[in-house]
Amino acid sequence: MRIGKVMSQISVRIPLVLWAIIVIYPLIWMFLGSFKSNAEIFASPWTLPETFELDNFISAWSDYNIGSSFMNSIFVTTLGTILCLVFGIPTSYAIERLRFKGSEVLFNTYLAAMMIPSVLGWIPLFFLLAHFNMLDNLWALSLVYAVSHIPFTIFIITSFMENVPKELEEAAAIDGMSPYGILFKIVTPMVKSGIITASILNAVAFWNEYFMALILLQSESKNTLGVAMDLLNQNAQYNSAWGALFAGLSIAVIPIIIIFAIFQRYIAKGMTEGAVKG
Repeated sequence: MRIGKVMSQISVRIPLVLWAIIVIYPLIWMFLGSFKSNAEIFASPWTLPETFELDNFISAWSDYNIGSSFMNSIFVTTLGTILCLVFGIPTSYAIERLRFKGSEVLFNTYLAAMMIPSVLGWIPLFFLLAHFNMLDNLWALSLVYAVSHIPFTIFIITSFMENVPKELEEAAAIDGMSPYGILFKIVTPMVKSGIITASILNAVAFWNEYFMALILLQSESKNTLGVAMDLLNQNAQYNSAWGALFAGLSIAVIPIIIIFAIFQRYIAKGMTEGAVKG
């Protein structure tokens, strides 16, 4: 029985270790390549850098506008994530707790909206924003991001609000607390895991988004990281700026890695609690 248990653990862990190596190795190779010169990348792509210099990071940040694109991505990601919560938390509470006429239809409509491919709305959305002179606007792009992910946010947060005991809300109401006070002081802190999970998943989606930014933004100074990295990739192919490309990719990846490293406990807890709801 002990041998069988050991073999069972090995059979599970070996594929996981192999998969981790497959995923992590390209990231390490990219990060080490960001410290190499172009000549060193072509001469010895699989070895450690001879000297760890920051020339590629400086070039990517200033010469290829990764710095301004980085700040633009931070802006649209932060604002889009906040707007998702501003719209999603009250809507989730209304659907889950108030149970007004048509609440089930509204919730099912949000679920159906999650199934619609976003590509179907690109052309109408472009003409709509053009009509209101909102093209090439980071605020408008943030709003588009938020609206596109509100159904997903509501789906996540309602699954957590369902598990909040109604007795707590009833006791707070008896003590004279307003519905808004119950929502923000009682319910919201108790669904913190769901809010963090939805926020991080939304933020990662906004950070990595490419097509909407490409369509709705027209000025190079307003490009997000996805668009800027595509332009840098084209320059790398024709100008041999591979070191700058690796540096730009490292700049784009590091914030996501840091976020997951900090909040992985909340993400795992949130996904687990959401999976066993009801």
